Amino acid sequence: MISATLMVSCSIQKFIPEGELLYTGASLEIESDTLIKNEEELKTVLEEVLRPTPNKKFLGMYPKLYFYYKNQQEKPGFINKLLFKNAGEKPVYLSDVKTFQIEELLRNRLENRGFYYNKAASYTTEDDKKKRASATYTLKISSPYVLETYQLDTVASPIYEDLKELVTDSKFKKGMRYDLNALQLERERIDSKLKQKGYYNFNPNFLLFEADTNQYKNKRFDLFLTIKKDVPQKAIVPYTVSKVNVYSNYDLQNDSLQKESVRYENKNFVNDNDFFKPKYLDPFITLEEGDLYNPITSKNTARRLSTIGAYKFVNIQYEEVDSMSTDSTRNLEASIYLSPLNKRSIRAELQAVTKSNNFAGPALGFTFNNRNLYKGGESLNISANIGYEVQIASGTNAGLSSLELSLKSSLILPRLIAPIKIDSDVFEYTIPKTKIGVGAEFLNRSQLYTLLSGTGQFGYIWTANKYVTHEVYPISINYTELSNTTTEFDDILAENPFLQRSFEQQFISGLTYSFIYNGLVSKKKNKFYINSTVDIAGNSISLLGQTQEGSTRKTFLGAEYAQYAKVDADIRYHFNLGNEQKIATRLFAGYGFAYGNSDVLPFIKQYFSGGPYSVRSFRIRSLGPGTFSGGSTNNGTFFDQTGNIRLEANVEYRFPIFRYVKGAVFADAGNIWLSKENEALPGGKFTSNFINELGIGAGIGLRVDIQGFVIRFDLAAPFQDPTAPEGERFEFKVDEPVLNFAIGYPF
Repeated sequence: MISATLMVSCSIQKFIPEGELLYTGASLEIESDTLIKNEEELKTVLEEVLRPTPNKKFLGMYPKLYFYYKNQQEKPGFINKLLFKNAGEKPVYLSDVKTFQIEELLRNRLENRGFYYNKAASYTTEDDKKKRASATYTLKISSPYVLETYQLDTVASPIYEDLKELVTDSKFKKGMRYDLNALQLERERIDSKLKQKGYYNFNPNFLLFEADTNQYKNKRFDLFLTIKKDVPQKAIVPYTVSKVNVYSNYDLQNDSLQKESVRYENKNFVNDNDFFKPKYLDPFITLEEGDLYNPITSKNTARRLSTIGAYKFVNIQYEEVDSMSTDSTRNLEASIYLSPLNKRSIRAELQAVTKSNNFAGPALGFTFNNRNLYKGGESLNISANIGYEVQIASGTNAGLSSLELSLKSSLILPRLIAPIKIDSDVFEYTIPKTKIGVGAEFLNRSQLYTLLSGTGQFGYIWTANKYVTHEVYPISINYTELSNTTTEFDDILAENPFLQRSFEQQFISGLTYSFIYNGLVSKKKNKFYINSTVDIAGNSISLLGQTQEGSTRKTFLGAEYAQYAKVDADIRYHFNLGNEQKIATRLFAGYGFAYGNSDVLPFIKQYFSGGPYSVRSFRIRSLGPGTFSGGSTNNGTFFDQTGNIRLEANVEYRFPIFRYVKGAVFADAGNIWLSKENEALPGGKFTSNFINELGIGAGIGLRVDIQGFVIRFDLAAPFQDPTAPEGERFEFKVDEPVLNFAIGYPF
């Protein structure tokens, strides 16, 4: 592999035409007669004009350039054409470099940042033997011009007072270096603030900066802000919103038809067929008659209306109104056009499911959605799923099957339903949604058990800003009933009292809260994601619990209930390398504590490790707890390897291959533990030696990413197995890889 790569590197030289030298880039040398503030920042700006950009290298080689040269052959072949199309790059030669143009650009950039009377020169370094060349640019910089005063020049009313206030609030301070980019940002700031004060027709190009150096001899200047001549009068007067029209069922094809409107809260609701009740739609609209025009208010209204979930398009338009307005103010008519989504939709999915615990089989799902159910933006979702899986591995577990049926329903109301009335104006970004959900699941594990469960939730979802979402469910109920247990399963429970206790407590009632910060949607180079959840159960219901005769544990309506507290955090960091390359990392930590009526977490609340979204070099639920080895002959191993403590860390390098196909190289580490010793799971207790008990593995991945829909294949092998004897755990088992298939990225 190494020799082949070296051959690729060396073969580049023979393709370079006679008389040409491959351009390897440029460097910049700066000399100054004074101390330059933020010199590194200035150097970064100057380096942006060093053109052209040399060919990209990888580990000191030019694979992209190699693909180009191979494609220039008389008969390049299909593979070479494909590689060039997706990863090739044309060569950049020294003859392509125009040093005199770069020198002029460098001087121009310096002048734009206050450095005048500078000198720029350049020279090239050539290596005829290796056919390489580079350029060096030298700059001799004099001291810059700095600001002495910043003030507003004579401007006509009524805009004078607003401009004067904005100039006073400016960040321009005495001693600041002249900077053209800073002046452009100041114009945009002033324009944005003026728009918020009602200046609908103002434009940043109307502003003019004038610098006066005649008063000083030591490179200082006075800066004056004024407005250009011949600016139209309508641009320097504020506008008031005189009318707000809301088209709640807008159809472009029928927009010319005359429709009746309803007056509600000083707004005109053109509500075709009573599509959306004005009293429910009005709280989302922050535009008010009589207010000054403000684009931020308009943007907030559009965002809030978009979060309802009933509309596919939200369009707000303003029209100037001819009236008897004076020169000091004018009027606008605001029209909000809302185009609804289809009221009802049905989706069916047929899946071929394969899991890393060797279960495979078909799954069929149906989803029904009814939007704007009660003409208040309500959304009803009903989903039904049926799945059948059979374990295809050889051995004693072969032939095990699983039948799963589920029916879930949720009603989401785009408003706050609470015992006390809360004004919607309190929530500036979005109005919280109320979610009511119920569901039932039936699970049959052949040769083991049947599990019937029901869930119910009532809570709120609130988006606080672009990145932060809160989810709180003050009412969260879960009931499970275990039945049709086999002798084999009863024997497993008898051998593991902790597992038996986790199934006994059938009733869970509590509160859950989640804080989600999703910075992955930003365009920043460094991105963060945090999902932290608190789950507390059994405290309020314990007040109603009754102690059964002969038992110390309480029941509610005849069912034993659970008491626990569980906290976990999922933290992710993505570093964008550019060109669709990134390094993605993840850290997960979770802990569950059973108390009061419970001495172990309910089975459905326990952690497990291993699988396509966890430590990918171990099969799902096969890792842990601690150093415990489940073996391969116990029919119960796939469900009893759980714990109440979980730690995991992942790192992954993602890169493009071609078009929709992406690649990855990754490493995972993690495990689960018990906080108390369990004789049925020896080695499972958490200790200070937990680092040596981590399951660690590495692998490669292939992903098909089509507009955000990702089909993922990950092949991983362990190189630290906690189930092995201490001292023998570190071994890269390349011959025992695990293939993971999943939908979506793991983190």
